[in-house]
Amino acid sequence: MYDLHCHILPAIDDGARDLETAIQMARVAADDGITHLACTPHIYPGLFENTHEGIKQAVADFSAKLAEAGVSLNLSYGADIQVQPELLSGLREGKLPTVNQSRYFLFEPPHHVPLPHFKQQVFDVLTAGFVPIITHPERLSWIEDHYDEFLDVAKSGAWMQLTAGSLTGRFGSNPQYWSERMLEDGIVHMLATDGHNLRSRPPLLAEGAEAAVKFVGKEEADRLVMERPRAVWNDVDPATIPKPPGFDAEGNYQGPQKKGFWKKLFG
Repeated sequence: MYDLHCHILPAIDDGARDLETAIQMARVAADDGITHLACTPHIYPGLFENTHEGIKQAVADFSAKLAEAGVSLNLSYGADIQVQPELLSGLREGKLPTVNQSRYFLFEPPHHVPLPHFKQQVFDVLTAGFVPIITHPERLSWIEDHYDEFLDVAKSGAWMQLTAGSLTGRFGSNPQYWSERMLEDGIVHMLATDGHNLRSRPPLLAEGAEAAVKFVGKEEADRLVMERPRAVWNDVDPATIPKPPGFDAEGNYQGPQKKGFWKKLFG
């Protein structure tokens, strides 16, 4: 499996607090069946002032430590990028890292405040040739009143990445509900761990894929943790990658393929 969102680099943001924790997290990930992992610390102006070069060097150092510890994990990097005025120019100039130097990047909306001009920002980066992967939309406190915006950006070409633990209830009932609804609506492209530590937010991916089977079937659940994230890792043209179930082969949104539990309950 491929995990494209993990805060495993030691002492660089709110993820792994030290090298020992980071190495233990890597062991957990490898034991879970993760073979490729993108180290994606926050880039959050005013809070986590990480840079492309700093992240790249931190990954090289951490990779060497994992080799010494005998942990087999293929590492690359990106960043969990908060909205900022220099987003597009930063991507174009290479100041903001994409996932494994691809056209895809992690785009983190604010957790508690609706993002002004959300759809326009997504349109701007798509037009420039980048593919935003919207991280953990199901955990945003404002998703209920703005769900149509997420449907719209997914239709326009943005990718949706759910946190695996949301599907298992690790973050509570509300994120679990929105995870299940987004799967049933057929707009989810991949799962990731968004791992931060060993206890409350471990880098576990298989449990999310297993939980997704009930909503999208085994074949699509495998795509969520293997085929699509592998395509991102290899910078494959999104037009050639199998679409989530809500889209036809040309990328046109067709809606849910079946009326699931939440649809039956709430319409």
